[in-house]
Amino acid sequence: MTDLAQHLAALGPFAIALGAAVEGQTAVIAGGVMARQEILSPAVVVLAAALGSGIVDYLLFVLGRSFRHTRWVKRAAAKPAFDKALVLIERYPTGFILSFRFIYGLRAAGPLAVGVSSVSTRKFAILNAIAAGLWAGVFVALGYAFGPAVMALLHGMFAHAAPIAAAVAAVVVIGGLAYWRWRIWTDQERLQP
Repeated sequence: MTDLAQHLAALGPFAIALGAAVEGQTAVIAGGVMARQEILSPAVVVLAAALGSGIVDYLLFVLGRSFRHTRWVKRAAAKPAFDKALVLIERYPTGFILSFRFIYGLRAAGPLAVGVSSVSTRKFAILNAIAAGLWAGVFVALGYAFGPAVMALLHGMFAHAAPIAAAVAAVVVIGGLAYWRWRIWTDQERLQP
């Protein structure tokens, strides 16, 4: 195993959990690619992604539940996605909790809205854990399935990285020198009577 692979194996689960908590799908798909490359176990990747996503969504739920009368929650509630979420929660509370991670625009507003609603903490905690596991499994599977295509794309990009970086550096240096020379020339023109 290379040094990079060893670092990914050691720190990958933490990075995936953090990425799932903060950003979402991209980190989890990358975890699926790492699982395909046998750097990490697929089960570890799914668990890390589910924990990261589930914990953050539970914390957002608790914030919505505990601080529903604060300015911060009221500001979030003023957004259109929040109103859509509340309507869906009232009609289909179980379905909403199981699916809001998959609906664009409801990732952060969803658990806050459930916190403001009348859904019990126990019900949310159970459904949130199930939903986090399903969500993690789906996106890890996508990364695992498309891992070879992603790796081929990365190898192709990095194969040309050195010449492209050298060309960019050369353009920056030449451009900098040209600008510096132009500034000297314009300063001399200004100083002449």
